Amino acid sequence: MQNLREDIIRTALELFDTYGFHRVSVNQIVKAAETSKGGFYHHFQSKDELLFVIHDTFITYVLKEAEAATHTHHSPKDQIQAIIQSFVHVFDLYQSHITVFYQESNYVDASYEEEINKKRDQFKEKIFTVVKAGQEAHEFRRELPPEITGMAILGMVNWINKWYQRDGAYTIGEIADVFTDLVLHFLLPGHEGVSKEEQSIPFFYDKK
Repeated sequence: MQNLREDIIRTALELFDTYGFHRVSVNQIVKAAETSKGGFYHHFQSKDELLFVIHDTFITYVLKEAEAATHTHHSPKDQIQAIIQSFVHVFDLYQSHITVFYQESNYVDASYEEEINKKRDQFKEKIFTVVKAGQEAHEFRRELPPEITGMAILGMVNWINKWYQRDGAYTIGEIADVFTDLVLHFLLPGHEGVSKEEQSIPFFYDKK
């Protein structure tokens, strides 16, 4: 049953990306997924719920990873590194989900907006909390307004959706390393960047 649910999501992603949310019917999804309407409605109440699930999949992932980072690592510096790494990687892991959702987000049913905004706010607050904790522990620059700093991180990473390509010049891991380094350079006092004793030297440090 779980495989059918994933097949429906994968099929819907392809159809929504090609034709747009409103041009695709449940009948088309069912036919392309080689299932029945009963199979579709066993997993989704409607096409609107399917669009919500597409969003919920990737926002749940980044939120879960952020929560794991704060439980696994004691230092706010280590926490923010782990959060940035998982946040960047979501744009590769769920590239189709993110692309489809943002191009069709205007069609999200109002009944799902509260849940979508709730998880987005939780992730945003998690970043704010780590920034504040780093400032209180004197790990991060204390003069930076934490809300603006957090929004800068969110805005910078979210923009990956506009330009990232799997067959591009850099892997998602390399992009994650660059973004982690950038964030640490503006957060750490004296622009310490990534400690070479704490993690491997980023690939781009060798370039002159």
